[in-house]
Amino acid sequence: MTHGVNTVALVVFVLFFLLVTVVGFLSARWRRADNALQLHEWGLGGRSFGTWITWFLLGGDLYTAYTFIAVPASVYGSGASGFFAVPYTIIAYPLVFLFLPRLWSVARARGYVTPADFVRGRYGSRGLALAVAFTGILATMPYIALQLVGIQAVLDTLGVGGGAHSNWFVKDLPLFIAFAVLAAYTYSSGLRAPALIAFVKDTLVYIVIIVAVIYLPMRLGGYGHIFDAAAQKFHTKGKNGQPIGAMVIGPKAQWSYATLALGSSLALFMYPHTVTGVLAAKSRNTVRRNMAILPAYSLMLGLLALLGFLAIAAGVGKSNPQLAVPELFAKLFPSWFTGVAFAAIGIGALVPAAIMSIAAANLFTRNIYKEFIRPAATPEQETRVAKFVSLLVKVGALVFVLGMDKQLAINMQLLGGIWILQTCVSIVAGLFTRWFHRWGLLAGWAVGMVYGTWKAYGISSAATHHFGGSTAKIPVIGEIGYIGLTAFVLNLVVAVVLTLVFKALGTPDGKDETSPADYSAEAGDPELVDAPQPAVAH
Repeated sequence: MTHGVNTVALVVFVLFFLLVTVVGFLSARWRRADNALQLHEWGLGGRSFGTWITWFLLGGDLYTAYTFIAVPASVYGSGASGFFAVPYTIIAYPLVFLFLPRLWSVARARGYVTPADFVRGRYGSRGLALAVAFTGILATMPYIALQLVGIQAVLDTLGVGGGAHSNWFVKDLPLFIAFAVLAAYTYSSGLRAPALIAFVKDTLVYIVIIVAVIYLPMRLGGYGHIFDAAAQKFHTKGKNGQPIGAMVIGPKAQWSYATLALGSSLALFMYPHTVTGVLAAKSRNTVRRNMAILPAYSLMLGLLALLGFLAIAAGVGKSNPQLAVPELFAKLFPSWFTGVAFAAIGIGALVPAAIMSIAAANLFTRNIYKEFIRPAATPEQETRVAKFVSLLVKVGALVFVLGMDKQLAINMQLLGGIWILQTCVSIVAGLFTRWFHRWGLLAGWAVGMVYGTWKAYGISSAATHHFGGSTAKIPVIGEIGYIGLTAFVLNLVVAVVLTLVFKALGTPDGKDETSPADYSAEAGDPELVDAPQPAVAH
C-alpha cells in the first residue's frame, strides 16, 4: 500500500466514476419499453441487445476487476501455472457455441429468465430447478464480494480511507459510497446500466493493457530483463525445498493445469450472470456472433497475465501479491494515467457486480419466491421483489468483504466454481436430450456438491485453514487435478446410472413443457420471424 494520497490519480479516478454513475442512471431511459415493470425488462434489458452491446456486456461480465488483479497475481506467485485462465477461456467459446444458441431459443420461446426456469420446464421438476437456483446464488455471492475486493485494492493503493489506525467507518467510507452508487443505479436501471457502462469499462481496459505492455517494459529494461527477473525468482526455493514457481509447466503439474482449464471452461457459462448476458441478446445469431468474437478478450487476458512478470521486475507486491498490479501502475505510470488505470479496475468491478446481483435476484424471484412463496405473483410484483433482492445481495457481499478475511473471499470463489459446475449436466444435457430422469439428475447434483465441498474443505489455507485451493488427487488416476471436474464426472456417472435404474423401475418422470420447435433457429427470433412477446414461464 502506498503512503499518502495520490491526488492527481484520485481526481481522475473520481471523474471517471462520476461519468459511469451518470451513465448508469440515464440508462434507465435507454430503450425503455411501455411494460417496464416486467422481469425480463428489468433483469434482461428487454432481450433487446444487439451484437456489439452484447459483446461489451459479456466482456464486462466475464473479465472483471478481480480478473485484472488475480490473474497477474497468480502469474506473479507461481509463474506459468497462472496462465491457465488464457486457455480455459479459449476452450470455453467453441464449447458454448454448441449449446448457448439453443438455450437462447428455448428461453425466448418460453419466456424463461433464468437457467433454473429452463430446468423447471424441461424436466417438470421444482426440486431440480431449486437446486440449480440455489447453486447459482451460492456461487455468485463470493464472486460479487471479490469485485468489492478489487475496488478496495485500488482504494488502498490510492491511499484513500485513512491509515491503519483509522476507525473502520472512516477507512471503508469510499467503499460504502461506491457500493451505494452501484446499488442505486442497478435498482433503477436494471441490466441496461451495466450494458452501457461496459462500453466505458472495456474501452479503458483495452487502452490500459495495451499501454502497459508497451510502455512499462521500456521503464523496466525490456522484456529480456523482465523474463530474467521472473526466472530468477522462480528458481528460488521455498520452505519445502522446492522452487516457488516455474516459467514452464513441469510434468507433475500438467494434469492439474489441464483439468483446471477444462473444468473452468465448462463452468464459465454456467454462472447465472453469464447466462443473463446471453439471454439479453435480441437474436440467436447475436449469440452465435458473440461466441465467435469474444475470444478477442482472451488475447487481452494473455497480455494482462504478463503484468505479473512486470510486477516481479518492478519489485512490487512483495507484502501482498493481490496488490502487485495496482502498485505496479502507481509506481511506474504518470499520476494521471494511474488514475485512468485505476478507473478501469474500479469500473471493471461495477459492471460484473451489477450483472451478478441482477442474475441472483432473477433466480430468487423466479425460482424461489414465485415458485414456492407466492405462485400468484404478478409480473410487477416479481420485478419489485427482484429489485429489492438485488440490494440485499450487494449488502451481503459488502458484509462479507468487510467482516471476513480477504483470503476467505478468494477461497469461497474457488469453491463457487466447483459448485456451479455441478449444474452443467442438468442444463447442457437438457438442451439436447430428455433421456435423463429428474431424480437421477438431482442425485448426481447432490453427489457432486458434497464431494466437491468435502475435498475442497480438506485443503489447508494459511489464513482460513480450509478451502485453500481447488486441486486434489483424482481417484483411480492418482494425479493431482481440479476437484470441480472430478465432482462433475461423479455427478454425470450417478445421473446416468440412476436414470437407468429409475427407468427400469418405471418411476414417473416429470412433464416436459418444451417442444422440439422451441430449440430451433426460428424459435422466437425477431430476426427470422414476426414473433409475439414471450409468454411468462409456468
